Amino acid sequence: MKQVNPFSNSRVDTPFQHHIDLKEVYQTEFARLNSVIDDIKADTENHQTKGAVVTGEPGIGKTHMMMRLATERLASNRLLFIRQPNNIDSVLYHTYSRVLESLVEKVPHSPYSQLEHLLATSFSKIIINTFREFRGNNTKAVGILDYFRRLTDKDRYILEVLSKDPLNIYKELGREGARNKREYWQRIEILIDGWWKRYYGDAGYATTILKGIVKFCSYSDPNKKRLVGKWLSASELDTAESNSIGLKNWKDDGSKEAFSLDAMMVFGKLSIMDEPLIIIFDQLEGLGLEYNKQLLHRFGDATKELFTYVPNSLIILNLFPDRWEYFKAFFDGSVIDRVSQCQITLNKPSEEQLKKLLALKAQEQGVDINKLFTSEDLTDILSQGSIRGMLNRASHYYRFRIQAIPLPATPAKPESPKPKPSNFEEEVRESLKSILNEVRALRSGSYSPNATESSASSTQTVNLPDSSLVIDYLEREKEVLEDEYEKLVIISDSDDVGKLLTVTEAFNTLLKNVEIDRFQLGTRKLPEHLLIKNPNLSFVVGFLQVSDLGFPSRIKNFNELVFNYEEINFMLFRDIRETAITGKVGKTEIDRLNNVHNGQFIYMDKEDRLTFELIYKLIVDIQNRDFAVNLQSALRTLDSLMSHYWLIKIFKRMSSSL
Repeated sequence: MKQVNPFSNSRVDTPFQHHIDLKEVYQTEFARLNSVIDDIKADTENHQTKGAVVTGEPGIGKTHMMMRLATERLASNRLLFIRQPNNIDSVLYHTYSRVLESLVEKVPHSPYSQLEHLLATSFSKIIINTFREFRGNNTKAVGILDYFRRLTDKDRYILEVLSKDPLNIYKELGREGARNKREYWQRIEILIDGWWKRYYGDAGYATTILKGIVKFCSYSDPNKKRLVGKWLSASELDTAESNSIGLKNWKDDGSKEAFSLDAMMVFGKLSIMDEPLIIIFDQLEGLGLEYNKQLLHRFGDATKELFTYVPNSLIILNLFPDRWEYFKAFFDGSVIDRVSQCQITLNKPSEEQLKKLLALKAQEQGVDINKLFTSEDLTDILSQGSIRGMLNRASHYYRFRIQAIPLPATPAKPESPKPKPSNFEEEVRESLKSILNEVRALRSGSYSPNATESSASSTQTVNLPDSSLVIDYLEREKEVLEDEYEKLVIISDSDDVGKLLTVTEAFNTLLKNVEIDRFQLGTRKLPEHLLIKNPNLSFVVGFLQVSDLGFPSRIKNFNELVFNYEEINFMLFRDIRETAITGKVGKTEIDRLNNVHNGQFIYMDKEDRLTFELIYKLIVDIQNRDFAVNLQSALRTLDSLMSHYWLIKIFKRMSSSL
């Protein structure tokens, strides 16, 4: 009874996770992907980026294959994982932010991150090659020993330690107390900057970004590394913070999209001195929704820019087959030709392979599937349409055989349609009544493997009540989000607004009457925000993560709207992990916002952030068919479970206002 269900974990969320992997499954398809990476590496003349599309039905193993790619190639290649963008104005910045988050993932069996490995190898080769160029230009040098003697002591030491091991850039030159550490890194910065300008010029943000990357390498202090990482994400720092790391602050009026493309280009060009980048776009199915057409168009443009400006990379798109057909009809030919240079289709593995995989999962917990399941059980389990479906079904049977928890019920066929509830709250009450009835039935053991529902109130649920599945999902995914909360994440206003937009569009499938807009205030900058309204009620929800420098002017502009539109409710959020506002003007404006009847300034604490991310993740996973429940049923469950949460309160109030 206390043993872990070996089939309960049926999903790979990111390639950096570790799950059991049966190598014979998709062995040929995986070999094709590997061969494309090898082709890119062999293209020493052009270093041209190539594309691959991996298609397969939900749960068939697309992200799992990316995990295998990470497991086998992370020691040499850098793997970058990007989830679906959600804001039309910041597709490239969203991509770059996820790239930075991927780069701080540790390389297996190494104390160093992907970013540190990339920079160690590329910087070492650049420095060694630069010294060789010096030798080639020195006609008096007759050999390596003579050349070595002509270097300064500092150059000789740098060359010596980096020739032995690129990671000595941290072990020897970067460790605290290293001999003349500051002088070594000043010399390295000059060498890297000179190399870049000789080969790529001095245009755009690139040389400034490169300087920040060198700074990241040079610091062993975790706090300074964190500040440089924040700076590399184009986030504005406080003056004291930017001074402490020796980098100039970004101008608030800079274009984050242009910056992001330049930063991606820098990493691509550095990778030429290392190994090809593997850039994976996953969970893109939501881009095929009707209201996301403009976002999909911008994603196509951004992808084309990545192919044009970021060299030495394999760009992979993971998609359902029908979504790929939709993308092909939507994008222009130039995008399709580049993206689909390699097309890989994942079909359901053979029954023999599925059974081996099932047995392998069971063995991890010391379970024998032939003793656990009957032959009829196995027939049902192996008949599911995907690997995830098979594991989920096995999980249900495990709980049935070991814990006497009834199997999910057969979907009901309604006898007659019920009158449609008149508003959202009535729908929630009806749904909640149905949920409670079915949970009681589950607890009493009245469900059986082939049971059917006769109650008309159960027509909104399928198998185990969607609510029970959603509750299990929320508990499981909250644990994952809690683990990730302390990691380096790029908190951006544009990303938060994109998440809010996705959630609002989802709830509007129930409410039907919500409109979304944004305020303008001439040329003055406002916090990123959405105006969410119906004929009787309006809310503005904004996010403001900028530093103490840019904060006062934006909140002042926001407050002007608050005072001009007294009938609208305004909420402005700032993540508690961001630097607290200490400036006099900023604090005064926060007080002004909190002291009016229609305004609130809220520091988003850990619990608030986790709930916000959990709601968004649930909706995206349903849209991407990674979680098989009905969206509207899941939203009703959220309403019943999280009625106290500010975002759910907004939708409840908008519903009751009609």
